[in-house]
Amino acid sequence: MNSELIVNVQQSEITIALLEDKNLVELNKEGRSLSFMVGDIYLGRVKKLMPGLNAAFVDVGYEKEAFLHYQDLGPQFLSQTEFLKQTLADRKRIPSMLKSKSFADIPKEGSISDVLKVGQEMWVQIAKEPISTKGPRLSAELSIAGRYLVLIPFSDKVSVSQKIKSSEERIRLKQLIQSIKPRRCGVIIRTVAEGKRVAELDNELKILVKRWDEAVGKTQKSKGVTPVLEEIGRTIGIIRDIFNPDFENIHINDESVYNEVRDYVELIAPEKKGIMKLYNGKLPIFDNFGVTKQIKALFGKTVTFKRGAYLIIEQTEAMHVIDVNSGNRSKANSNQEDNALEVNLAAAEEIVRQLRLRDLGGIIAIDFIDMIKSEHRQQLFDHVEKLMEKDRAKHHVLPLSKFGVMQITRQRVRPAMFVDTQETCPTCFGTGKIKASILFTDTLERKMDYMVSQLHTKHFLLKVHPYVEAYLRSGFPSLIWKWRWRYGLGFKIIPVQDYGLLQYAFIDQDGNEVDLREEIETRL
Repeated sequence: MNSELIVNVQQSEITIALLEDKNLVELNKEGRSLSFMVGDIYLGRVKKLMPGLNAAFVDVGYEKEAFLHYQDLGPQFLSQTEFLKQTLADRKRIPSMLKSKSFADIPKEGSISDVLKVGQEMWVQIAKEPISTKGPRLSAELSIAGRYLVLIPFSDKVSVSQKIKSSEERIRLKQLIQSIKPRRCGVIIRTVAEGKRVAELDNELKILVKRWDEAVGKTQKSKGVTPVLEEIGRTIGIIRDIFNPDFENIHINDESVYNEVRDYVELIAPEKKGIMKLYNGKLPIFDNFGVTKQIKALFGKTVTFKRGAYLIIEQTEAMHVIDVNSGNRSKANSNQEDNALEVNLAAAEEIVRQLRLRDLGGIIAIDFIDMIKSEHRQQLFDHVEKLMEKDRAKHHVLPLSKFGVMQITRQRVRPAMFVDTQETCPTCFGTGKIKASILFTDTLERKMDYMVSQLHTKHFLLKVHPYVEAYLRSGFPSLIWKWRWRYGLGFKIIPVQDYGLLQYAFIDQDGNEVDLREEIETRL
């Protein structure tokens, strides 16, 4: 399987698309001013205890107080709290974890009131980003993730990913990490560490320990609630989690982000640095790689797949419901049972893709087409479980119920991805009335004349819908050549798939959009 990462860097956000064999399987949007990312560590302050929930609300600087349950404190919470007290007591010298007092694990069924008090300062980590009306979900069991290892301060346990099946390799990795890890630091060995040499693992472990030391140092200098360790950018975070030898290309349309990601790829896989590509094409990067069209087709309420069959996806606050329909699909050489099995198997592939693509979480109820034979129902269940192995989110799949409904629970740590594929008309703005479309090219020419003669801007881009761009290039001589003869060769016409049919934009040589609507309409 060939994987590509397409990174679209815009002024307000970064959108990251993962393609597998040219098919879109994951889409992530990150605001450039985004805060409270999963993995960030904060010095927070307890604002309120809720004994009835056995939880506390903690101030981490978000508009809503963050939620911390007793079960998320971590067994070594008392030892961690003692070390934090020493860190804040002496702001000139970083205390040694080895010399810090160690406490027994807190009881699993204890009370939040026994270990926390209002106003207490504590280290917390974002476990879930703010979703809907809820603030962040926190954990006090800190972890710092790398590509091969996860460092857990104040723990001595070494554990190995269950996806590493070889018992010999599990033993090798565990003994290796136990021999090089610092005392009072636990380590989780990730799946991608399988087969790695001691030098690679030791190098990453040192980097993770250094990041923890930096967090402690920043805590000493802090004054009140503040972030002390921020997760690496989401672009690099996704690469860290999904990078594999099948990656063929990483395309990025911004030089600064390109340099950042290139440096990280050279660090983790020097032999793959050639896959980094800085995109300088004329077309928008998503249009060039066919991502825009797939987004429009895959994020609607109705999603079609093989031979006329389709899914209907309904999203609610509590759960998601997916209905499988065969549509107008028919096969003369197969009976109803075989046809239902074939549609269900194909639907399962698209459903698993949709779960990753939209990052659906919570309870997902899937109403498959009814099948009578038990072996067919089992075959469908096995097929879904195998497909879900590619999903990095924690999940659990239940067999089909007697009503033909399959239930899947899937962990969600970020808001579900929702893309509205319906478009408000960019030319009438919902009024239902536009100027005569046959005059559209005349409007473009008038505004082009205003750009050149009044604004004295001869080098610019004109972005239009692909159909309009094709029309402007048609004929001999084409309208484009007539305009170049009249206004010079400094402008370019760029087709944009995201645009409405009569939508357009003029972009100056600095990359800024020039709003000509008011000037031209007033002048006319």
